[in-house]
Amino acid sequence: MIASCLCYLLLPAARLFRALSDAFFTCRKNVLWAKSSSPQVEGSFAMAPRGPDQEEREGLLQQWREEGSSQVLSTVNEGPLVDKGLAQSSLALLMDNSGEQAAASEDKWSSRQLSDLRAAENLEEPFARELGEEPLPEVEGPTWAAVPMQTDPQYADCAVLPMGGLAAEQWEEDPAVVAWSIAPKPMPQEEALIWPFEGLEQLQPPQMEIPYHEILWREWEDFSAQSDAQGLEAGDGPQFQFTLMSYNILAQDLMQQSSELYLHCHPDILNWNYRFANLMQEFQHWDPDILCLQEVQEDHYWEQLEPSLRMMGFTCFYKRRTGCKTDGCAVCYKPTRFRLLCASPVEYFRPGLELLNRDNVGLVLLLQPLVPEGLGQVSVAPLCVANTHVLYNPRRGDVKLAQMAVLLAEVDKVARLSDGSHCPIILCGDLNSVPESPLYNFIRDGELQYHGMPAWKVSGQEDFSHQLYQRKLQAPLWPSSLGITDCCQYVTSCRPKRAERRKYGRDFLLRFRFCSIACQRPVGLVLMEGVTDTKPERPAGWAEAVLEEDAREPEPAFPRTVGTIQHCLHLTSVYTHFLPQHGRPEVTTMPLGLGTTVDYIFFSAESSEDENRTDRRLYQDGTLKLLGRLSLLSEEILWAANGLPNPFCSSDHLCLLASFGMKVTAP
Repeated sequence: MIASCLCYLLLPAARLFRALSDAFFTCRKNVLWAKSSSPQVEGSFAMAPRGPDQEEREGLLQQWREEGSSQVLSTVNEGPLVDKGLAQSSLALLMDNSGEQAAASEDKWSSRQLSDLRAAENLEEPFARELGEEPLPEVEGPTWAAVPMQTDPQYADCAVLPMGGLAAEQWEEDPAVVAWSIAPKPMPQEEALIWPFEGLEQLQPPQMEIPYHEILWREWEDFSAQSDAQGLEAGDGPQFQFTLMSYNILAQDLMQQSSELYLHCHPDILNWNYRFANLMQEFQHWDPDILCLQEVQEDHYWEQLEPSLRMMGFTCFYKRRTGCKTDGCAVCYKPTRFRLLCASPVEYFRPGLELLNRDNVGLVLLLQPLVPEGLGQVSVAPLCVANTHVLYNPRRGDVKLAQMAVLLAEVDKVARLSDGSHCPIILCGDLNSVPESPLYNFIRDGELQYHGMPAWKVSGQEDFSHQLYQRKLQAPLWPSSLGITDCCQYVTSCRPKRAERRKYGRDFLLRFRFCSIACQRPVGLVLMEGVTDTKPERPAGWAEAVLEEDAREPEPAFPRTVGTIQHCLHLTSVYTHFLPQHGRPEVTTMPLGLGTTVDYIFFSAESSEDENRTDRRLYQDGTLKLLGRLSLLSEEILWAANGLPNPFCSSDHLCLLASFGMKVTAP
């Protein structure tokens, strides 16, 4: 473009005048051609000579001088889209030709324009009606080249937005506020117009700047009827409804230690103050009743997160990773909805045990739901909430399994009721394992045969099958000294409880002052006069044998299964890990630009064997019922937003949000 302008500056005044007049004539005549009907086009131009008449050119030029160039250009801009498109194409062809090739270019323009008109004559009637519509307002500002304009229907919800008000809307509010405002119902989207003129490449409408919150919009999937203001839903029976969010918020220290993973981000959006404001706005927008966070930096928690969440009505519990680590896990709940029964921090580090020598932690809370007083004497079962962040290392699947076994054992202890059953359980966090991996299947199915399995295969994060040396899992996976059985239960929890505690009185204890062994002379005992030379006499009334009822019961033996671990918590995933409307898998994070799912919310429910269910759920409702969830995004959509983090999502993970209902029973 610059080179062409310089060429025109170097041309003589007469040649420059001729070039400008040629450009104007071509643009004006293209407009007249497009506005004319097909018979007029054939009659006027089919037999015309290749070059325009000199008198007609001078007349049009004189008209341009009188009316003014601004009026002519406004007429072109106010005309149909086809006029504007042909005018722009003619001007583009003009700028592509140098001044010395003006004569040859006139012949080329004539032939191409004629072919364009003949192609336009063959357009179908619906397309012609669209060409006659009013032009759309243009968006000022630079075009965002990172968002490709796709025409595939599967991208209709992300990159190709309606060519209406949303795309041309100017932001008058803070973008961070607009990002989390509830969007209206999406209008039916039309296909992008394509101009199929012969000899020209397909022209599409210019790319427009698409707001981030339109690309990253996440829909709420509702599985139940509308609930009332008290959080109790009407249906088969009253239910206590609550929402839970699980979110890896990306600790600032870890981000700075792995700065090479965030080179695609502008430094300003990686600033903690910016990220903290975005995270708090996200918490406030979704307003969960229970908040489970991972990668919570300790100083940020005590100085900013905990005070801010306390002002939002949360009570928070925090567990820092062991060793010298600076981040940990947090579980926050609203005391207006729940009452704390117990809180159990879980440390996976065990000194002297190579399998559990990492500093990851978990946190298990037992909460009692609070029902409104107006409902009378009703009760809701306790709720066990577990939050964890499992080891990342893709090669150490054995460590991941051992850490998960420790967490499940703690959950089994906290959630176990007096009758041996379990209260409703929600287990969430960053498990650093992909869907359908052995670790994922173990949590969902309750059983895993691990003997001989390569350690890298447990999480499914990466494929290390090409390596010659591969660590393989051996049975038993952990030693008995850990105190956890192969059913992921503490050994003390598996011992049968005694029917009643024995009461020992004085008379009962006096019966054990002497025993049979006391009347026997030990072998090798040295004879001492007055000390060891006599044999003790049996007391009167002392029976030959006394039943030692206080004898200690032997420890129950727990046989170790060969290469199999189990649990009996009956958990299933809130998400199905697939987006049927896009035909793409769900992702929760994008390390190095590759989308994957490692974050989960599991809850107590029986898996369903019926694959023909029409309600998008693959489980059977129990005490805990899934009422809704916040949809996830595909890898392509996150690509369009420049990955994670971005100006609107301040973590390298997406948050998970689900709504549950618990049965309310009468006493």
